[in-house]
Amino acid sequence: MEKRENEIIGFAGLGLMGRPMAARIADTGTPLLVWNRSPEKAQAFCRRYPGVESAPTPADLARQSTTVVVMLSDSTAVEEVVCGEDGLLASIAPDSLLIDMGTTAVPLTQRLAALAAVKGAEFVDAPVSGGVVGAEQGSLSIMAGGAEEAVERASHLFGIVGQRVVHIGGCGSGQVAKMANQIIVGLNIGAVSEAFLLAESAAADLGAVREALAGGFAASRVLELHGQRMIEEDFEPGGRCRTQLKDLQQALDFAAELGISLPATELCRDLYRSLLEAGDGDLDHSALIREIRRLSSG
Repeated sequence: MEKRENEIIGFAGLGLMGRPMAARIADTGTPLLVWNRSPEKAQAFCRRYPGVESAPTPADLARQSTTVVVMLSDSTAVEEVVCGEDGLLASIAPDSLLIDMGTTAVPLTQRLAALAAVKGAEFVDAPVSGGVVGAEQGSLSIMAGGAEEAVERASHLFGIVGQRVVHIGGCGSGQVAKMANQIIVGLNIGAVSEAFLLAESAAADLGAVREALAGGFAASRVLELHGQRMIEEDFEPGGRCRTQLKDLQQALDFAAELGISLPATELCRDLYRSLLEAGDGDLDHSALIREIRRLSSG
């Protein structure tokens, strides 16, 4: 779908993922306003991208935008920014489009969609996968939930920040897909960590092991990218451990609502919890191998 005439995009959240996503939008020349909880980040972004303006509050951001993107750290932050006294819904105009691209709890997502509808606005939940590298390259995978017309309306924006867009279903379904994604990512990181511990304990060359595994059924994006991080012990965050823990807990909470058990996910959650207790919460989630090594040596 082509960009709408007179479209103005508002972007809330210039964190690890939000900043490179907003930068890609700015590079297209699309009119862009930004808001961030720490104003200095928004101001620095505007200096880097002349023509981009900063809004003092989420309400001001929504008032001046036709499409608003929310990219925040957790459900609590999303609820506050969308529903708070100076939140987006305080001033969002009818016929606006509100897109949540973070990882947010399904019940809250569905409630936000209903509140947006009361205001006459459309809502799409569109969480992403691909990490900071994907955000910088515009190659994110986008899992969209919402009405078909609303997802189609967002397609031009999605094409700027992502490479693969799948419309899962109604509001909340994008977040369900993202929970499935985070379970697979978390468990895969754990599997690679244990496999590498086994290999290094037997004095095998980890680089050669990774190369061999990449040619068979064990091949994965986690093995490719995070396996190399583990070998180099480079845990500069692309996705933080504390965020992975939050996402796994969110999946387990939703599973409990559905009346099902996810035992492997529970174990992975507990490992990440121990990792945070050891002070590694702000490292990349591939740092789980540090906890696996600690448990093995302990």
